[in-house]
Amino acid sequence: MSSKGADRKIDYIEFNVADIERSKAFYGGAFGWTFKDYGPQYCEFQDGRLTGGFTTLAPVNADGGPLVILFADDLEDALARVEKAGGTIAKPIFDFPGGRRFQFTDPDGYALAVWSDR
Repeated sequence: MSSKGADRKIDYIEFNVADIERSKAFYGGAFGWTFKDYGPQYCEFQDGRLTGGFTTLAPVNADGGPLVILFADDLEDALARVEKAGGTIAKPIFDFPGGRRFQFTDPDGYALAVWSDR
């Protein structure tokens, strides 16, 4: 298997979560992610481009760290999906150079954002 093009690129993101099933329901409902379970304490997710994981092996630490930003063709639809799935909008849609975005927290309190160039 070749890993050409993977050198020095983000390869995996892992979230410490309180409840894997709740995280799967949120990210599956809001963004259509798919999942592969590896026992009761670990689940891998796939967003169609990037792979990551949810684990209960360490405490939730939603404070600090980088802001994970997702892309959406339809920002209003993404915001509605986040709310419907149980996310909390922290900053409603706003303009910035290059597009628009909003920020939200997931059920464990992680801060993320969604942006669009439209």
